[in-house]
Amino acid sequence: RCLMQIPKDPLMLMSYLNTKLRDAYSSFSALCEDLELDEAALTETLQQAGYAYQPERNQFLPAKR
Repeated sequence: RCLMQIPKDPLMLMSYLNTKLRDAYSSFSALCEDLELDEAALTETLQQAGYAYQPERNQFLPAKR
């Protein structure tokens, strides 16, 4: 369903999303809606890799333990 190819590697995916968030989107939800990405699936993929979306920073960061 995604309109564009996104990185499969979790670290590259996190970097790609953070760049998009920094440059063009005010929230992860807005990015996913605009690019037609599965927000839940991306969140799960990044959580499994140890990253979590921090809305106050509008970026994915290492998950707090």
